[in-house]
Amino acid sequence: MPQIIVLPHATLCPEGAVIQAKTGELILDALLENGIEIEHACEKSCACSTCHVIVREGFDSLEPADDLEEDQLDKAWGLEPTSRLSCQAMVGTSDLVVDIPKYTVNLVGERH
Repeated sequence: MPQIIVLPHATLCPEGAVIQAKTGELILDALLENGIEIEHACEKSCACSTCHVIVREGFDSLEPADDLEEDQLDKAWGLEPTSRLSCQAMVGTSDLVVDIPKYTVNLVGERH
């Protein structure tokens, strides 16, 4: 069973975390099931970028993002080449190291 190593985030996961994930499970679902309350304003419909994560290790094990995800990622704060929307990226068979950005772009409110 692959692991997701979550790097420390001041608000959501101050100590970081190591969680078990199922192959084929959305990164977002794995985070939420393990008490990491990452924002997901559009409820997993790929209509915002609030669940943006940066995959520091294991990025190549993920299926490529589709055009809709790429369009939403263009709106994300702190976009990097290994950025993904956690509501769209499914865990493969490799371990992942993810970084949750400090800020999100949310038209309803800003998380700091």
